[in-house]
Amino acid sequence: MMPKRNWKILLATIVCALGALALAAFEVAAADNYPAKPIKIVVPYTPGGGADILTRTLAAALTPKLGQQVIVENRPGGNTIIGSEYVANAQPDGYTLLLVPASFAINPSFYKVPYDTVKGFSPVGLVALVPLMLVANPNVQINSVKNLIDLAKAKPGKLTFASYGSGSPAHLAGELFKSMVGVDMLHIPYKGSAPALADVVAGHVAIMFSSMSPAVPLVKSGRLKGIAVTTTKRVPAMKDLPTIAEAGVPGYEVQAWNGIVAPAGTSKEIVAKLNRAIVEIVATKEFSDRISAQGFEPESSSPEEFAELIQRDILKWAKVIKDSGAKPD
Repeated sequence: MMPKRNWKILLATIVCALGALALAAFEVAAADNYPAKPIKIVVPYTPGGGADILTRTLAAALTPKLGQQVIVENRPGGNTIIGSEYVANAQPDGYTLLLVPASFAINPSFYKVPYDTVKGFSPVGLVALVPLMLVANPNVQINSVKNLIDLAKAKPGKLTFASYGSGSPAHLAGELFKSMVGVDMLHIPYKGSAPALADVVAGHVAIMFSSMSPAVPLVKSGRLKGIAVTTTKRVPAMKDLPTIAEAGVPGYEVQAWNGIVAPAGTSKEIVAKLNRAIVEIVATKEFSDRISAQGFEPESSSPEEFAELIQRDILKWAKVIKDSGAKPD
């Protein structure tokens, strides 16, 4: 006869196994019925910026594909931390998602974030790569990267550059530029691309390393001057602009990205369903053409590949921050 203690252990094991099976069956059933109501994608920036434009384009394509309304909610502030914390604390049911930019992987090295960047979220997939463009106010005597370097050296600490948040790719693009060419420029952070670019257009700030989506129309209309792009290759949306590397700063490169994550604990079945929908949308010519015209590069991934990208960029940006001495403003 089995000892009484062993019977208790066996019973507990059976109960746990049955519970796990029941939970798995529940998750599969929930995924089969998903989505049964509208889905919200939180954008951690102000309306009108590149990430906002991209997310609204994605949401419009997801709505008919998923059969439920996909809405966008802006929760700016804290270099995406406010919106990210909100989603980290949301129910992991697939109805609250987060648009994450490269800032998401920068923040752990720059701020004390109130969530675990890796363990607090379930990566869904990449949506686009985001080249940055160096732009200047038309009245500032900057027409090339060389002009910028000369002016910054002539007026150390006086030339201003805007960004869509302290610790954002736009900020670190400027810090990397400063460290590589040996100049001092004053960083002015904003809560999003729209207000930052508005002040560059108004002449309150001289330059910005901007995401291309909101900057391209401003350059084409003459309200801003396009100087160069931050990637290793020229960008089709502004093919006449040189890269910063070819314009006189060899080795310079900043490549940002945008993707979607869900709260940690979201079922793998729901994540997989969302990922399939996003991959199919990114592959369409309509979506690709629309975001390419805005300066994005369409790019999808599996959830696992996106998780690897996030962790890889956490290490990459930590080194840039350490080497440049960048600090929150």
